[in-house]
Amino acid sequence: MQRSRSMRRLDRVTPTGRHVVHYTRRKNSMPHCSICEKELSGISIKKNAKGKSLKTNSRIFGGVLCGTCASEVVKYASRIEHGEMKMSDVSVKQRAYILQMVSH
Repeated sequence: MQRSRSMRRLDRVTPTGRHVVHYTRRKNSMPHCSICEKELSGISIKKNAKGKSLKTNSRIFGGVLCGTCASEVVKYASRIEHGEMKMSDVSVKQRAYILQMVSH
Protein backbone atom coordinates (compact mmCIF):
# COMPACT_ATOMS: atom_id res chain seq x y z
CA MET A 1 0.00 0.00 0.00
CA GLN A 2 2.74 2.44 0.91
CA ARG A 3 4.78 1.73 -2.23
CA SER A 4 1.92 2.35 -4.66
CA ARG A 5 0.77 5.82 -5.61
CA SER A 6 -2.91 5.12 -4.97
CA MET A 7 -2.35 6.70 -1.57
CA ARG A 8 -1.21 10.32 -1.36
CA ARG A 9 1.90 10.97 0.73
CA LEU A 10 1.83 13.94 3.06
CA ASP A 11 5.03 14.92 4.90
CA ARG A 12 4.14 16.22 8.34
CA VAL A 13 6.08 17.46 11.35
CA THR A 14 4.67 16.35 14.69
CA PRO A 15 4.58 18.70 17.70
CA THR A 16 7.65 16.91 19.07
CA GLY A 17 9.59 17.75 15.90
CA ARG A 18 9.58 14.31 14.24
CA HIS A 19 9.11 14.09 10.51
CA VAL A 20 6.45 11.51 9.58
CA VAL A 21 4.62 10.55 6.43
CA HIS A 22 0.83 10.38 6.51
CA TYR A 23 -0.98 8.41 3.81
CA THR A 24 -4.40 9.51 2.62
CA ARG A 25 -6.65 8.21 -0.12
CA ARG A 26 -6.60 10.35 -3.27
CA LYS A 27 -9.79 12.19 -4.17
CA ASN A 28 -11.73 10.98 -7.17
CA SER A 29 -11.55 13.21 -10.22
CA MET A 30 -14.34 13.88 -12.66
CA PRO A 31 -14.45 11.46 -15.60
CA HIS A 32 -13.46 12.95 -18.95
CA CYS A 33 -14.37 12.18 -22.55
CA SER A 34 -11.57 10.20 -24.15
CA ILE A 35 -11.75 12.16 -27.41
CA CYS A 36 -12.33 15.82 -26.52
CA GLU A 37 -11.30 15.70 -22.80
CA LYS A 38 -14.53 17.46 -21.74
CA GLU A 39 -15.96 16.49 -18.33
CA LEU A 40 -18.72 13.91 -18.62
CA SER A 41 -22.09 15.04 -17.32
CA GLY A 42 -24.61 12.84 -15.55
CA ILE A 43 -22.03 10.74 -13.70
CA SER A 44 -21.49 10.88 -9.94
CA ILE A 45 -17.93 10.68 -8.62
CA LYS A 46 -18.99 9.72 -5.11
CA LYS A 47 -17.77 6.33 -3.98
CA ASN A 48 -21.08 5.53 -2.30
CA ALA A 49 -23.31 6.44 -5.27
CA LYS A 50 -26.30 4.11 -5.21
CA GLY A 51 -27.55 2.57 -8.43
CA LYS A 52 -26.00 2.02 -11.82
CA SER A 53 -27.74 5.03 -13.39
CA LEU A 54 -25.74 7.41 -11.19
CA LYS A 55 -22.43 5.79 -12.10
CA THR A 56 -22.76 5.74 -15.90
CA ASN A 57 -25.04 6.70 -18.78
CA SER A 58 -27.12 4.02 -20.46
CA ARG A 59 -26.45 5.14 -24.02
CA ILE A 60 -23.78 3.73 -26.32
CA PHE A 61 -20.25 4.60 -25.10
CA GLY A 62 -21.85 5.96 -21.92
CA GLY A 63 -19.23 6.88 -19.34
CA VAL A 64 -16.48 6.91 -21.99
CA LEU A 65 -17.51 9.54 -24.55
CA CYS A 66 -19.54 12.72 -24.17
CA GLY A 67 -22.82 12.99 -26.06
CA THR A 68 -21.47 15.04 -28.96
CA CYS A 69 -18.49 12.77 -29.58
CA ALA A 70 -20.68 9.65 -29.30
CA SER A 71 -23.12 11.02 -31.89
CA GLU A 72 -20.21 11.88 -34.23
CA VAL A 73 -18.84 8.34 -33.89
CA VAL A 74 -22.23 6.82 -34.73
CA LYS A 75 -22.63 9.16 -37.69
CA TYR A 76 -19.16 8.44 -39.08
CA ALA A 77 -19.57 4.68 -38.56
CA SER A 78 -22.76 4.62 -40.62
CA ARG A 79 -21.12 6.69 -43.36
CA ILE A 80 -18.15 4.32 -43.49
CA GLU A 81 -20.43 1.28 -43.62
CA HIS A 82 -22.34 2.73 -46.58
CA GLY A 83 -19.15 3.72 -48.40
CA GLU A 84 -19.67 7.49 -48.23
CA MET A 85 -16.46 8.00 -46.20
CA LYS A 86 -13.13 6.27 -45.74
CA MET A 87 -11.51 5.43 -42.43
CA SER A 88 -8.60 7.72 -43.33
CA ASP A 89 -10.98 10.73 -43.29
CA VAL A 90 -11.61 10.29 -39.55
CA SER A 91 -9.35 11.50 -36.74
CA VAL A 92 -7.10 8.96 -35.04
CA LYS A 93 -8.84 9.24 -31.64
CA GLN A 94 -12.21 8.35 -33.17
CA ARG A 95 -11.04 5.34 -35.19
CA ALA A 96 -11.09 2.82 -32.33
CA TYR A 97 -14.68 3.66 -31.43
CA ILE A 98 -15.77 3.61 -35.08
CA LEU A 99 -14.21 0.17 -35.50
CA GLN A 100 -16.26 -1.02 -32.51
CA MET A 101 -19.43 0.31 -34.12
CA VAL A 102 -18.65 -1.23 -37.51
CA SER A 103 -17.78 -4.65 -36.05
CA HIS A 104 -21.17 -4.98 -34.31
